[in-house]
Amino acid sequence: MFGKMGRALLAVLALACATAIQAADEPQAASQPRPANEPIVIKFAHVVAENTPKGQGALMFKRLAEQRLPGRVRVEVYPNSSLFGDGKEMEALLLGDVQMLAPSLAKFEQYTRKVQIFDLPFLFDDIDAVDNFQRSPQGQSLLTSMQGKGILGLAYWHNGMKQLSANRLLLEPGDARGLKFRVQASDVLNEQFRTLRAISRKMSFAEVYQGLQTGVVNGTENTWSNYESQKVNEVQKYFTESNHGLVDYMVITNAKFWNGLPPDLRGELEKIMAEVTVQVNAEAERLNRDARQRILDSGSSEIHPLTAQQRADWREAMQPVWQKFRDNVGADFLQAAEASNRPH
Repeated sequence: MFGKMGRALLAVLALACATAIQAADEPQAASQPRPANEPIVIKFAHVVAENTPKGQGALMFKRLAEQRLPGRVRVEVYPNSSLFGDGKEMEALLLGDVQMLAPSLAKFEQYTRKVQIFDLPFLFDDIDAVDNFQRSPQGQSLLTSMQGKGILGLAYWHNGMKQLSANRLLLEPGDARGLKFRVQASDVLNEQFRTLRAISRKMSFAEVYQGLQTGVVNGTENTWSNYESQKVNEVQKYFTESNHGLVDYMVITNAKFWNGLPPDLRGELEKIMAEVTVQVNAEAERLNRDARQRILDSGSSEIHPLTAQQRADWREAMQPVWQKFRDNVGADFLQAAEASNRPH
């Protein structure tokens, strides 16, 4: 009897093993590669509204990519931190949870200190000089300088040149002494105001209006469009048209993802990005020009352009800042940036 039961048990075990082996040999849906007829999904996340140059640029990239690569690419745009917030988006890119971002240049300081060149005060005369530098070998090399850390730059998108604002008129470097200025988290910008014997206060963009209104800070720096959109002219009497710095973005992608795309598809996406960049930067220029005019028309503030001599005085006063960060950015980068101010 025991022998029959044993033989029956062995038979059941053999059947179970055969079933398991057969199941293991069968392909599983989860492990299958993406079917050839399914599009590659590119998640493009950013932290601003869709009616900004950056927001419009992301939508234009989506439209052109899906138009020119039908069925091969699908771009999903996530504005207003709807997918990842400002503090989490870089981590998400490196993990492959999102494929494209457009952070401000100040965000890259921990990945390459050379990007600090864009924060050096009074280095670039105007946005044309910025364009000249960004198109130079040095500027282009910054786009690929973080590949070893998983980040590949695709393009520079403008927000605009920065202007100074304060509750007193700033025409000479000494006029800023003792004032409290709101700054972004940047070693260069902290040093900029320390050199002027002013005080820098790190403060989120959303808190600037109240900070100026209550006197927690006396002044700040930003682009015309950012000033106007936040109604800073209601709480600042004076604006100095200084064009002393830059607020820009770098469109980036996960390097492994991008380099793994089919070459023909990647090439077409790069052409589309170049086309979109021209439109984004033109829109940023228009937006700043219009915002400046609206501030002027409001009559709430005065706008004072620097004379050539005044600008030269500010530039001279900022030389210690350049020297302090020269080794970080590299003498060749600094030389190329200065050369970008001259007509080519």
